[in-house]
Amino acid sequence: MKRFYKQVAVSPGDGGWRVLLDGRGIRTVGGQPQVLPTRALAEALAEEWADQGEEIDAAGFVLRDLADYATDVIAADRADAIRGLVAYAGTDTLCYRAEPDEPLRERQEDVWEPLLHAAEQRWDIHFERIDGIMHRPQPAATLARMEAVLGAESDHALAALNTLTSLAASLVIALAALSPDAEAEALWTAANLEEDWQASLWGKDPEAEARRARRFATFAAAMRFARLAREEP
Repeated sequence: MKRFYKQVAVSPGDGGWRVLLDGRGIRTVGGQPQVLPTRALAEALAEEWADQGEEIDAAGFVLRDLADYATDVIAADRADAIRGLVAYAGTDTLCYRAEPDEPLRERQEDVWEPLLHAAEQRWDIHFERIDGIMHRPQPAATLARMEAVLGAESDHALAALNTLTSLAASLVIALAALSPDAEAEALWTAANLEEDWQASLWGKDPEAEARRARRFATFAAAMRFARLAREEP
């Protein structure tokens, strides 16, 4: 598609902030007015539009896609979105450890245990640690608490969490990514610990490395989106 606009601006409106193309407010993929919670987020989305060349590249709209998801999907059924995220807490990658006598176990304890312990302390919950890959249910009280935690988040934060959780296969890591002082590289390394362990044993695959780089870029963008959505309006 050819670029169809000349000017990009942001303006307050509809209880939030709008991105304007030649003075007209943007709509979501679902046809709804795209309303952003903060000026900082609106300006970041405006930058995506301004950076487009003569031909529009859909891949350049990572933040816009998250904003559309918040409006078209999350806001349409928050309860369903939260249920989907809570399901990750029931099978969180950080809870599944190698057998005690395996070398990988020590690495998992070093990297994963601090993240789990911090989550348990913050929300007064307990996660079951599992040796091996056989599923074991997490305590009902833990899942209920996670549901309440997610219920307190905004639609835009939930949109970011949807991306973060699916990429990390861990709700614990995703929620940690919302902290203002969270480091994307450290959390991404934790999420890919087992993959990195295998690569250290058998060597790195160029295609896998390229795929990981693309996924990390999306992970970091979702972190940025969540932070911008929480800044002062």
